[in-house]
Amino acid sequence: MSDVEKYCPDSLWHLVQPLLPAHPERHQGGGRRRIDDRVAVAAIAYVLQTGCPWEALPESFPISRATAHRRFTERVKQGVMQAFHEATLDVLGAAGQIDWSRASVDAMHVRALKGDLTGRSPVDRGKPGSKIHAVSDRDGLPLTVLVTAANVNDHTVLEDVLDNLRAIRQPLGRPRRWPAKLHGDKGHDYRSCRELVRRRGMIARIARKGIESAAHLGRHRYVIERCLEWVSRFRRLARRYDRKASHFIGFLRLACALICYRRAARLNLLTSNNP
Repeated sequence: MSDVEKYCPDSLWHLVQPLLPAHPERHQGGGRRRIDDRVAVAAIAYVLQTGCPWEALPESFPISRATAHRRFTERVKQGVMQAFHEATLDVLGAAGQIDWSRASVDAMHVRALKGDLTGRSPVDRGKPGSKIHAVSDRDGLPLTVLVTAANVNDHTVLEDVLDNLRAIRQPLGRPRRWPAKLHGDKGHDYRSCRELVRRRGMIARIARKGIESAAHLGRHRYVIERCLEWVSRFRRLARRYDRKASHFIGFLRLACALICYRRAARLNLLTSNNP
């Protein structure tokens, strides 16, 4: 099996291909032949999973480092990463594999170099970092993600995180956007946060400071910790090397899409001919 087939198998390619914009037409002859989009997708997935710099892309991928980086930049601007994540969620939702009974919200700090959406991390001795905010369903599938500076309090961006949720297809009826309940840690223990959750038709299950213990919190919220741990397994996200926040967010959304894709593949919801 080649590296292209390993990092972009047929089932993944048939899911991504319809999301890619059409190639720009050349009105004049000449020029080099365009590199296959599947090769570029495989190279981007390799960089995400291994964490290697673009300059260290193996020669087994028939694409130059500069071209792979340029394709990644184009796909980020075109919103392909987010569309891929939403497409995988639609596949799982249409099969009834998203548990809407409970959802959890939490954040994870990532050490970063200089760039936008970075700040002094309060949990890493004031070193620059970013924070990944995520919402997962009851099984730990990432429903949405958001990136802020590391010194941003969780409760101040809860509204942005919730509004980032998109409606997902269901086996029957209209697409669904909101889970029945939302669990949050003590960082969201504010009246404004509870009101935000209730206005969206969800029951707020937010821990109260000085009342509920950490052991009780873990009963329903361990799934979001597992979700963020899955995200951190993608080495490109373990530490932020991208100075542009849009590039880091692009890698993050691709990681969420691959997590959902692997769940769908494990459940045999995808085929190489008809995803």
